[in-house]
Amino acid sequence: MGIPIPNSKLGMWLFLGTEIMFFTAFIGSYIVLRLGSRGWPTSSEDTHINVLLGGVNTFVLIVSSYFVVVAHEAMAQKNFAKARKFLTGTLLLAVLFLGIKSIEYLGKIQHDILPGHIAETSSQSINKVNREMERVVRARFKEYTDGGAVVTERPDDIVSVVNLIAAIPGGQPPAGMESYVYKEYQDTAPADLELFREWMNLHQHIVANVSLTVPALPAEYLAARGSLKEGEKLPELGFEEVEAWLVKMKANEKFGSYVTAGVFDPHPIVYGNIFASCYFIMTGFHAIHVIVGMILFAAVLKQGSGLDEKWTDFVENSGLYWHFVDLVWIFLFPMLYII
Repeated sequence: MGIPIPNSKLGMWLFLGTEIMFFTAFIGSYIVLRLGSRGWPTSSEDTHINVLLGGVNTFVLIVSSYFVVVAHEAMAQKNFAKARKFLTGTLLLAVLFLGIKSIEYLGKIQHDILPGHIAETSSQSINKVNREMERVVRARFKEYTDGGAVVTERPDDIVSVVNLIAAIPGGQPPAGMESYVYKEYQDTAPADLELFREWMNLHQHIVANVSLTVPALPAEYLAARGSLKEGEKLPELGFEEVEAWLVKMKANEKFGSYVTAGVFDPHPIVYGNIFASCYFIMTGFHAIHVIVGMILFAAVLKQGSGLDEKWTDFVENSGLYWHFVDLVWIFLFPMLYII
């Protein structure tokens, strides 16, 4: 005699068993990493974890699970209109959950809290500022090459492009460019050249690993080294120096807005990349499971007024899956947002 449950329900329970193992691996790995990493980032200022949004999402999923229970009960009572109404509510709550999660993800992206992007030491923070400043400079120079103010076969060669931009203030517009358009480039070129010089100065100090108070140009740098006594060395570039330099760059009236938009405040976060990896892997896979649940409910709602008792088992099995999705979040929320 077989188990007195439908094959579809047995299959769903077996599937959920594999899903439990799937998420147990994630959660277990997170616990091991969290407990074994002294200095794990917990401050919301570092992680940009929004406990309020996470709490709202928890409430949203709990309510959606209740709606699924009501919908299944309505299916059993052959009240298909009521079942459709509560399944629609569940679907809308799932959309709300993903919308809130998207807001959280956007906050992480805007603050560059992404795996592989986070500086975990002072030296990494300094190098990150250098890379981001270079992107800002290249973006500004691209305005000239794409706009036709600078014509070159090597638009990515920043050294050759800077020489061409330096000639713009006293130059003539290229063929086909209106004078008033070229005048705009002439007005912005001095500021962009100054931006380039400021970045190049920082870059040279990073390469030489000397304080910003020490000249980093080859001749001056060698002269400064030559004046040292035996056992002395030039002061190294400090994180606080770069922080102060970046504040000055962002406050510059001519190009500060570009720097502010393109360069994040340097802030080392120990184990930040592991944290971000765990966060996005666990919440990302959970979000995928939410989307799968939405597809299941959409398949039922697609029947419209044709929904009948043949879909009762499908709704029940979809509900089991949805309760599992809810349960996983009940574990993820306190681990990632509270503890």
